[in-house]
Amino acid sequence: MRSMKLQAPGPISLILACFAISALLRLGSGGVAIAEELATTEPEHVSPVPTEVPTPEVSSLLESIRNRQEQLSRKEEEIATRQKVLNEAEVRIAVQLEKLEQAEQNLARTLAIADSAAENDLQQLTEVYEKMKPKNAAEVFGTMDISFAAGFLSRMRPESAAGILSEMPPNAAYSISVVMAGRNANAPTE
Repeated sequence: MRSMKLQAPGPISLILACFAISALLRLGSGGVAIAEELATTEPEHVSPVPTEVPTPEVSSLLESIRNRQEQLSRKEEEIATRQKVLNEAEVRIAVQLEKLEQAEQNLARTLAIADSAAENDLQQLTEVYEKMKPKNAAEVFGTMDISFAAGFLSRMRPESAAGILSEMPPNAAYSISVVMAGRNANAPTE
C-alpha cells in the first residue's frame, strides 16, 4: 500500500488563509471588529490590581525602604561634594607644586650665581694676598681669625703660603698649620 505523504502548506498559502479568515470574521460580525469586543472585556487569566490597603508590616517596610533610599541619596550627594572639593584641592596643590618647583629652580640658579661670585671673590682676594710682600701679608693674616687665615693660605701656591707663614709669629703660624692639617685629617684615604 502506498503511503500518502502530506505536504506542509507554503508561506504564501498561510498568508492567504489568514486574509480569508479575517475577511470572514469581519463580514460575519456585521462589520464590528472582534478586537474591539475583546478590548472592552477583561481577560480571565490576568489577576486584578490589588486595591487593598497594605498591612502595617508592609507599610513599615515600605517606609523603612524610603528612609534608607533618602539616606543613601544624601550620602551620595555628600560623597559627590567631597569628591568635588578633593578634586579642586588636588588642582590647587598641583599648581602650588608647580610654583614651588619653579621657585626652587630659580633659587638654585641664584645660589649658583652667588656661589660662583663668592668663589670668584675668594680667588681674587687669594691672588691679592699672594702678590703682597710676605711680611705685609703676614701682618694682615695675624689679625684674621685662625680658621679664616688657614682657608686663604690653603688656597695659595705653596711658595706664597710658606713666605707668609715664615713672617708670622711662631704661635700663630703653628695654629694656622694645625687648622690646615686638621681639615682633611678625618677624610677617608681609600
